[in-house]
Amino acid sequence: MLQGSFLPLDRFPLAVRPFVAWAATFVAVAIALWIRHAADGALPPGFPFLSFFPAVILVSMLFGARYGAVTAAAGGVLAWYFFIPPRHTFNLDVGSLTAMGFYTLVVVTDVLIIHWLQRANGHLAAERERSTALARTSALLFDELQHRVSNNLQAVAGLLVLQRRRLADPQAAAALAEASQRVALIGRISRRLYDADENGKGLAAFLTALLDDVVEANGRSDIARRVDCPPDLRLSTEQALPVALVVAESIANAIEHGLPDHLAPTIAIEVLAVDGQLRISVIDNGGTLPADFSAEATNSLGLSIATMLAHQTGGSYTVTGGPETRACLVLPQAQGAQDGGKHAG
Repeated sequence: MLQGSFLPLDRFPLAVRPFVAWAATFVAVAIALWIRHAADGALPPGFPFLSFFPAVILVSMLFGARYGAVTAAAGGVLAWYFFIPPRHTFNLDVGSLTAMGFYTLVVVTDVLIIHWLQRANGHLAAERERSTALARTSALLFDELQHRVSNNLQAVAGLLVLQRRRLADPQAAAALAEASQRVALIGRISRRLYDADENGKGLAAFLTALLDDVVEANGRSDIARRVDCPPDLRLSTEQALPVALVVAESIANAIEHGLPDHLAPTIAIEVLAVDGQLRISVIDNGGTLPADFSAEATNSLGLSIATMLAHQTGGSYTVTGGPETRACLVLPQAQGAQDGGKHAG
């Protein structure tokens, strides 16, 4: 993840074989000498090192401080011999020594600065690699935790089923069957409820997977499904579980009560983001509820749970009848979620 964002400077000095680095160093010195000779007639007196400064910087950057220091030393000797008067001698007067002292100060400074920058970049790259490894390990541990939680919930659901078979009371057996179904559903979707990085869930993909899970858990392959949700909306970590439970309960109710014998059953989830609120509607085409139906007035345990969870998120839950049955969860929009406008078609 982080590797794609590394700066090119992190790749220097280049990891090449020593003979390649030495050859490139001597080539750089030769080119600098040739350029200085070629420009000799056009330059005023006093620039004996002009072409050697870039060579020192370039070699130090590409191959490291050792090769940069050799370039600097070779360049200084060549400039002293060929371009500091009197030429073709290693004159030791005040002027030549001053020029060589100035050159030495500049190139030593350049090489040291580049060396320190490369060391800092190396340490930074190593820290990034460690951070990437830690993030990868954390994600794997988190996935394993979610996997184990899901398996444990499935095991609890199985135990409830076994306990139900031992009960003679039909109402008690029905209550345990309903509880086992809810626990099993939570187990199926628990791996999708949270993100290890805590950046929230992408709402469109989350609702699509949830709809598929609930429909498949009820053994219905004949139901057409549709999710209309802006792609940039997200759920906070705290909202993921209550939203999943409320929406799953709405889908299960639609399957059980709204679409038992429908010839062309359809369930749609529509999402609107308006005025800082998310409106998540589960719609079925069963049309079995009266127009004046109230979720709060019914004695259905599932609808009571959905209403309670909606209130816990600071929102509301309503179910309206008519030609279509619409279960609507309204809750505050997650912090950092973007307003995608009205639901996308």
